[in-house]
Amino acid sequence: MSFSGFIVQLLNGLASASSLFLVAAGLSLIFGVTRIVNFAHGSFFMVGIYVAYTLVDRLGTGFGFWPALVMAALAVGVLGALIEVVLLRRIYKAPELFQLLATFALVLVIKDAVLWLWGPDELLGPRAPGLAGSVMILGRQFPSYDLFLIVVGPVVLGLVWLLLTRTRFGTLVRAATQDREMVSALGVNQAWLFTAVFALGALLAGLGGALQLPREPATLEMDLNTIGAAFVVVVVGGMGSIPGAYAAALLIAEIKAICIWLGVVDVFGIPVSFSKLTLVVDFLVMAVVLVWRPWGLFGKPQAPSRYVGMQEEPLRRPSRAYVIAVALFGLVLVAMPLLTAGSPYTTVLLIDLLIAALFAASLHFIMGPAGMHSFGHAAYFGLGAYGAALLVRASGMPMELALVVAPLVAAAGAFVYGWFAVRLSGVYLAMLTLAFAQITWAITYQWDSFTGGSNGLTGVWPSEWLADKRTYYWVTLALVGLGVWWLRRVLFSPFGYALRAGRDSQLRADAIGIDVKRMQWAAFVIAGTAAGLTGALYAFSKGSISPESLSVGKSVDGLVMVLLGGIQTLAGPVVGAVTFTWLHDTVARNTDYWRAMLGGIILLLVLLFPQGIAGFAKQLFDRRRHKAEAVELKEVKA
Repeated sequence: MSFSGFIVQLLNGLASASSLFLVAAGLSLIFGVTRIVNFAHGSFFMVGIYVAYTLVDRLGTGFGFWPALVMAALAVGVLGALIEVVLLRRIYKAPELFQLLATFALVLVIKDAVLWLWGPDELLGPRAPGLAGSVMILGRQFPSYDLFLIVVGPVVLGLVWLLLTRTRFGTLVRAATQDREMVSALGVNQAWLFTAVFALGALLAGLGGALQLPREPATLEMDLNTIGAAFVVVVVGGMGSIPGAYAAALLIAEIKAICIWLGVVDVFGIPVSFSKLTLVVDFLVMAVVLVWRPWGLFGKPQAPSRYVGMQEEPLRRPSRAYVIAVALFGLVLVAMPLLTAGSPYTTVLLIDLLIAALFAASLHFIMGPAGMHSFGHAAYFGLGAYGAALLVRASGMPMELALVVAPLVAAAGAFVYGWFAVRLSGVYLAMLTLAFAQITWAITYQWDSFTGGSNGLTGVWPSEWLADKRTYYWVTLALVGLGVWWLRRVLFSPFGYALRAGRDSQLRADAIGIDVKRMQWAAFVIAGTAAGLTGALYAFSKGSISPESLSVGKSVDGLVMVLLGGIQTLAGPVVGAVTFTWLHDTVARNTDYWRAMLGGIILLLVLLFPQGIAGFAKQLFDRRRHKAEAVELKEVKA
């Protein structure tokens, strides 16, 4: 650890901060004006570097290199404008979470489009002409191109600041950030303002990707890796704050650089690898900032949108016909292994469907009735899975007992994480849950001696009497059924009514003596317990567990399930889980470009059924019932 090495690492951090700032600035602009949490923003970054690679290849690596980068950014800006006009403009009045679902579907479509156009191989661009060498700094070589990137960040920050503070367009953007509906009421063409802002945000992301061409190869994993880091920067800086995004990018990039410089350090005789912290340090920073300053470093509380989607209806106890239908459906599920005896894979798929159903129901418990959006629900799934696996492998605990104890491990995690999370709301609460999930993932990924590290744990099989997949299916069916029933039972208890009261009006709930935060905290523990049970069932069904069970992708899958089925109905998460898991399995087995097809199906469902599949079915049923009641009333009057 030398002083020269420290300075060089700080300079590396400045270069990385500039690239990260370009993506975060675009994401912050888009959210500030449109209120869309654009999950596809990382895809714009990825498309930018791929388009830059192609244009540089066509225009040459000499004089044509720099124009190619600019043209790539402009092309991504045009792509963003087209997406906003064709898709997003149709769903601005939908609930914010459905907009998130639509942008997630775009991630799938764009990823397979890039795969089709450029193939699966990594593409490494040429060095920048005129900046291909290095300079000596304190006796160490430092890339000239990285010095150029260090300058780019402040220059772009200054240009965006001038645009927002010295032009009429910037005035409108800042006004829309405060109250977009009022801007429309004053006669401003809100639609084209949104399109221009979305195109500008996409252009900045594309420029960030294009500028990375000489530094790193273009890969298909860049979208999700980039969007996670960009979300962290935007939230730490404050949603909608461009200077905040730059400050947060600097803070996080420099902390990572210092961790790399420190390497392995003995702390009280214990070797601590700070370089491994780079996987999670950004999420640690976000968790600390949000607990200390809930709106970010430069952020302010966002004005509530007047578009709140469908009005939340009171939950009603199931009718007798509904109970009979569920009972009949349960009998069909019990008989399924016997009806599909010739297809063992069907039983395996049914187990996956059941596990997904309870996982989605547990997430819906805190998203719907409790009104708390969680982007990190996979943490409790993973804690339950690893808890079961470690209890069986390390302590020799019987599998049956592990199924009871593992959910308690997840409940303990929810108890700790929920205490911090319930102090926030909206996007900030969602991002804090994501931070906790990523911290949990990093621990399992790096603790090789305990969790198996990236390889995970294998040999986690159920007891001998459950070795037959059909028997294991019936046990899973019983436990999942009990879990779903328990969650519903809680919702119709006094606790459930108090929980929904706090969601609908926290001020009124406080006024009548309900401790809303304590109720929400308890809801986190209940949901975490149910999710932990699904993780334990999953571990024993597969015989192994890996850190992927705690990844961002797992949490996103849960969100998709809940939103696809309908967040305002109790049957919605089950319907969404079955639909999504079945579609994922069927499409993936029948086409190489399954992501694009799955994303297209999700987009179609979002546009046709913005209230979810179960919500749409409920609407149809209610309409028919009202018509029948009206006809009956007319007959009585006649």
